[in-house]
Amino acid sequence: MEGTGVRLRALRAALFTALCVTLSAASHVLLSRTPLPAATVAGLVAAFFAVAYALAGRERGYGAIAALLIPLELTADTVFTTGQHACYGKAGGPVAGPLHSLGLDFACRGELGTPLARMAADSTSPPAGGPALPWLLLGCHVAVGLLAAGWLRRGEAALAGLL
Repeated sequence: MEGTGVRLRALRAALFTALCVTLSAASHVLLSRTPLPAATVAGLVAAFFAVAYALAGRERGYGAIAALLIPLELTADTVFTTGQHACYGKAGGPVAGPLHSLGLDFACRGELGTPLARMAADSTSPPAGGPALPWLLLGCHVAVGLLAAGWLRRGEAALAGLL
């Protein structure tokens, strides 16, 4: 796939971005039971696309994809958590965030994942807690990153076979 055209490179980067951000956003909303600010998701999409486009010039192996995807997954979680706390505060309410107190409400307009957050909040199970929770979340992020890397690698191989 060396020397692929700009359109194909952009398509590969867009698919990579869509998979990473969708998995990260959906899992983050389900676990936090709070929607994400649209500006935070849009910023993350732009950053992921830029990184993916820069690296989409040739076919990558599973190890290289996983080595990129796992840190991106952890970065996405950090960015989403920061965006939620900045817009909604630690309690998740729409008024308590520090951006509201500074008058920067435009950064918090629009929410993504509200129905998913509502569904997770309506579930009968209480949110999990305890000292093992951070390690469990880290393990989940790594597992999702490895599974997504496998899926992307198979897509890379299929695309290379077509070309």
